[in-house]
Amino acid sequence: MPSFKVDLRSDTKSLPTPAMKQAMVEAELGDDMTGDDPTVNKLEAFVAEMFGKEAAVFACSGTQSNQMGVWTHANRGDEMLVEEKSHIGSWEAGAQAIISSVSTRFITGDQGRLDVPHLQGMLRADDQHMTPTRLLCVENTANAGGGISYTLEHLHRVTKWGKDQGLKVHMDGARFFNAVVSQGYQPAEACKYIDTISLCFSKGLGCPMGSILVGSHEEIRKARRARKIMGGALRQSGMMAAAAHYALDHHVERLKEDHDNARLFADEISQIPGIKIDPTNVETNLAFFEIDPDRGYATQLSAKLTKLGIGIGAMGSYRLRACFYIGITADDALLAARQVAAAMETDLSGLPVAANGPYARG
Repeated sequence: MPSFKVDLRSDTKSLPTPAMKQAMVEAELGDDMTGDDPTVNKLEAFVAEMFGKEAAVFACSGTQSNQMGVWTHANRGDEMLVEEKSHIGSWEAGAQAIISSVSTRFITGDQGRLDVPHLQGMLRADDQHMTPTRLLCVENTANAGGGISYTLEHLHRVTKWGKDQGLKVHMDGARFFNAVVSQGYQPAEACKYIDTISLCFSKGLGCPMGSILVGSHEEIRKARRARKIMGGALRQSGMMAAAAHYALDHHVERLKEDHDNARLFADEISQIPGIKIDPTNVETNLAFFEIDPDRGYATQLSAKLTKLGIGIGAMGSYRLRACFYIGITADDALLAARQVAAAMETDLSGLPVAANGPYARG
């Protein structure tokens, strides 16, 4: 296992704070599967109210809660529409096909976001020869799109269009609170035309694990069955729920620090010969940049940075991602930028080549 001075491979590397750990220790516990864990019940009610929805269900991971949403909305043989770079379409091991027997239609959007012109003409008729389109999925923020978020008007426009077409609408909100902080909207107003929302607690919010799915009473009833089928039966999960509730109370506004550090890093490396990045495109906690193909592959630069104690993952042949989160400071961002400069001053040609990966995940 490599040892990193600064690990920017993913915000899943975030660690719970001492205060969060204390909240976990003090959590009142019960059996969640029988509805008897008071801390889980409190979290689910709190998040449902925050989003203006009727109910919520705690889950093990973002992939699980996303797939619970797919199961809830679409039947065997149905189709869902996703942006081609979406996590739910490309980074969840084909779970929608394996678990729910739902096919995926990939649509080219703009930086991971969909808009009405991208979707018009994409619906399949409910005809015996076709796979009926039932579900529209959006991702906010869009990870592989560069951490870009939807504006309120944009999000309303595309999700209302989905509802007007008779589709169910699900949002992968793994980093939704980064969007909330960046855009300045409230969860309930942003999700006005969205049926279910999946939120992840184990990224910038700093929890050791956990996600949640929010929706109507009936949708969450179905989602609980899906959670059981997927092996997600939880017992004394109040310790994890306590961490999530603590994060919502204390770690949301501080996400701006991660955004600022990502831009600081982007400003610094934009001056390095052989590195291409537009700092003005860095909106939230993700800084994507490219290496000049004449200098090498992304995996070669990533390997060199690992030797220098910096974790930055490859996201394609020449694209890399640096991810900022709780516990990563401005000084860490500057150190990482200096090591990118140092790496680019060396010959990368002797390092192993993996032109198409491995890609950073999560």
